[in-house]
Amino acid sequence: MCASPGFQTLRGYHWRGRDCNDKNTTVYPGRRPDNWDVKSDSNCNGIWGVDPKDGIPYEEKFCKGADTQGVVLLGDSAGAHFHIPPEWMTVTQMSAKSFANLPMAFTDELDWPQFSEITGFLNSTIGGWTDSLYLRLRRRNRCNHRDLQNISQNGGSSGNLLHLIKSLARNQLLDNPAIVIYATIGNDVCNGNPDTLAHMTTPKEMLSNVVQTLRYLDSRLPNGSHVILTGLVDGRFLWDNLHDRYHPLGQLNKDVTYSQLYSFLDCLQVSPCRGWLTPNETLRNLTSERALQLSNVLKEIARSEKFANFDIFYMDFPLRQTAEEWRKMGGEPWQLIEPVDGFHPNQIAAALGTSITWQKALREWPQVLGKENPFNDQIEAIFKDQGGH
Repeated sequence: MCASPGFQTLRGYHWRGRDCNDKNTTVYPGRRPDNWDVKSDSNCNGIWGVDPKDGIPYEEKFCKGADTQGVVLLGDSAGAHFHIPPEWMTVTQMSAKSFANLPMAFTDELDWPQFSEITGFLNSTIGGWTDSLYLRLRRRNRCNHRDLQNISQNGGSSGNLLHLIKSLARNQLLDNPAIVIYATIGNDVCNGNPDTLAHMTTPKEMLSNVVQTLRYLDSRLPNGSHVILTGLVDGRFLWDNLHDRYHPLGQLNKDVTYSQLYSFLDCLQVSPCRGWLTPNETLRNLTSERALQLSNVLKEIARSEKFANFDIFYMDFPLRQTAEEWRKMGGEPWQLIEPVDGFHPNQIAAALGTSITWQKALREWPQVLGKENPFNDQIEAIFKDQGGH
């Protein structure tokens, strides 16, 4: 079982909880402790040793029966948190300092999973703030420290997740259960083909792809795990809120709108989503209609399919709710979209989305989140930041 080595990028610890002993393959985040970690930290959660007052191992005292679990994301570029810094494109903001993060950004494929909605763990340096399912699970139970994995890829869809999922780092016999978020929110309907509708995933294909993925998960996840299927986004939100606004390239001279950008990308046949990034309202509506059909497939799977090692739930992608929350805070909907690509949810959207997902889980499926660990304060008092991230 391989955990993430001490590299941030190149699918290192920005993507998977940092290993605490690269030389020992039996030591990694997410495993059940070896002999209650009396002598060393086998699961990298920073809790190990024996309480000298009573001789009880700290891991046993603080984490036994604590519903310890990890979080795994199966997703796309939104889940990986694709972001191109606007200062790279905005003439009035360009300076040598603007490009200081360029090497790291490229080695992470222009993704920023360390700030993302599901597995983020570092304070955001790209605007907004970081809030994530992982951080909330860690606050709820400090025994969950470092147990995260982001298996997302730019272009991720229900079809290619069947390959990506093979990188899941979970041992069914040795590891703790996990909450798995399945969130391919757009690429099953998004493509740049002129006949875009013909290249969208069909409901029948969606059913086959997702059930195959779930069967694979059932063969790998420890018993007691949970899977949450996330519906596709309604991408009409993009055109409705951005088409007449100026792109960063056009802000200086007020000469490039998002509508013009989308048309240019379409002309080059490199549009990330011809069905939604178009002035053709009929095509936008048809794309959303297919997205809804695919979401309904996911909803039906959650209702009717049963698996041995996990229970399964469905939730809509909360973009509309996120926009409503942002409006209450005085914001505008267009401020929730990445300014450079005009396509992906940004850092603010990710953080607000976390809160909405968490509240839904607390309200409807509290068993998924596990109980709050009554020893959290003691863990923090003794082990501080538990070795950090």
